[in-house]
Amino acid sequence: MASLLFFLPPPITLMSQSKIPKAFHNHSRLFKNPIEKPGFGDKKWSIRADSSSFNLLNFADGLGLVEAPAKLDILRHLLRHQTGDYSLECLSLIDATQRLGIDYHFQQEIQVVLQSLYVSSNHQQDTNLHYTCLLFRLLRQQGYPVSTDSFTIFLDNKGKFNQGLTQNVNGLMSLYEASQLCMHGDDILEEAETFSTHGLNHCLAHLDHHMAPLVRNTLAHPHHKSVAKFMVPNYFGDIQSTNKWIHVLQDVAKVDFNRTQLLHQDELVQFLKWWKETGLAEELKFARDEPIIWYIASLVCLGDSCYSQQRLQLGKTISFVFLIDDLFDVFGNLNELTLFTEAVYRWDLGAAKTLPDCMGVCLKSLFEVTNDISSMIYKKHGWNPIGFLSRAWGKLCKAFLVETEWMSCGYSPSAEEYLRNGIVSTGIHVILVHVFFLLGQQISHQTAELLEDDLDIISSTAIILRLCDDMGSAKDEKQVGRDGSYAKYYMNEHPSISHEATHHHVTNKISQAWKTLNKEYLLSNLFPAKFTQASLNIARAVPLANNYGSNQSFMPLEKLIQQLLFRVYV
Repeated sequence: MASLLFFLPPPITLMSQSKIPKAFHNHSRLFKNPIEKPGFGDKKWSIRADSSSFNLLNFADGLGLVEAPAKLDILRHLLRHQTGDYSLECLSLIDATQRLGIDYHFQQEIQVVLQSLYVSSNHQQDTNLHYTCLLFRLLRQQGYPVSTDSFTIFLDNKGKFNQGLTQNVNGLMSLYEASQLCMHGDDILEEAETFSTHGLNHCLAHLDHHMAPLVRNTLAHPHHKSVAKFMVPNYFGDIQSTNKWIHVLQDVAKVDFNRTQLLHQDELVQFLKWWKETGLAEELKFARDEPIIWYIASLVCLGDSCYSQQRLQLGKTISFVFLIDDLFDVFGNLNELTLFTEAVYRWDLGAAKTLPDCMGVCLKSLFEVTNDISSMIYKKHGWNPIGFLSRAWGKLCKAFLVETEWMSCGYSPSAEEYLRNGIVSTGIHVILVHVFFLLGQQISHQTAELLEDDLDIISSTAIILRLCDDMGSAKDEKQVGRDGSYAKYYMNEHPSISHEATHHHVTNKISQAWKTLNKEYLLSNLFPAKFTQASLNIARAVPLANNYGSNQSFMPLEKLIQQLLFRVYV
């Protein structure tokens, strides 16, 4: 009944009432002793193993690190000389750097090109569908307030997209990608998504073995709604591209991916060491013991290499979201959980004496970790966030407690009452409050106090997560009648409504939440870009944990983690 944050399998118990995404209820623990897995704990890959015998130059040469700087310079030169050249090749080059996760090397060059393209786009319309859609997407995702009027040229006299466009597969894929950046009022982009989805699905049966997988991947993983870091290896293969620099781009991306992978392996070693030293796996035997996945969750939020220490601290925070979730779901009774919640609200360590031993241990560890994080932030940024962090934890525990109370007395809330509380019990609020202070950007009394309100940048992501999980859970017959869901309570309020109409209603609410999230991410400057990106990335990761509907294209979680952390690309 509690947290919905991503990636976590349930407690090992038949009595779990957890609201952790049901998509992972069949996952066993990934690795019983992850640090001993081949390729991680041995000397070949362990960052800390026998460094005196490690030949860095040979190793770097084997991964292509020696040649990488020269190739980066070539690509920078290309982008710097694109100013004034508004060709499709220029746009494709920028798009490829973003899909391969290496665009951060060229931020200045890309900004100059896109600024020039934005100025010129206000004075011309292009009849090339692929070019128009790609230009629109690159500009809008960069924060430029581009109008959707550029798409009107592709409408017929009835205001619908011209049916002749269905023969243009590349154009349809670009149109579908562009439609994912829809905001409230972008009616033409809603029509674009419907039109392109139908057109691409219709043409699949007639495409060759090169184009068909590309179309399926576009429909399953549109760039704007995918975690870029997880998608990068998809572009390492032998892909068809008109970009003559694709192989150079791939070489640079592989080197970058392998180098970053070493950093993540080192971080994971440190995180596993911290987790083992806490002793919580032994003290809280009823709870999950999934440190690898908790670390991956922090990597979803803060993916940039420069945020190494922030990721480690955020991973600790995420671990307690789920430990406390399990405490409410499978261990404590209502009276004990009420005392626990009150202790967190007061931030009263002395209350641990009145709690069962394991609850007291959890409380002490939560306080210790949160105080350590606050101290680190104060030393680095001169701001002590302990008051805001402790209140965020109190808010989460209260939401957990409300769901416990509902279940204990058989209360059936309205759909909207359920959703309001469910937005908090996802854990998104407490995670993003920590992200904000860990980033240390634009901290002020005004922004810090705003975080305690129901901000759209937080609530929209939480709505997506909550409702997607409910839709996934509805497919699990074993869960029917055991856990509440928005759809269940909505149908209780509307006894004559069909399952299909309810599904449509929930899907529409998810779509509206995405429009709100897009607006906050693309247009708002109230919070730092990396903060809003963290919120967006959580929403992007939802399909990995909630593979509901007909989209069964996501690789198993275990394989994804192996690909992200342990596979070397040459």
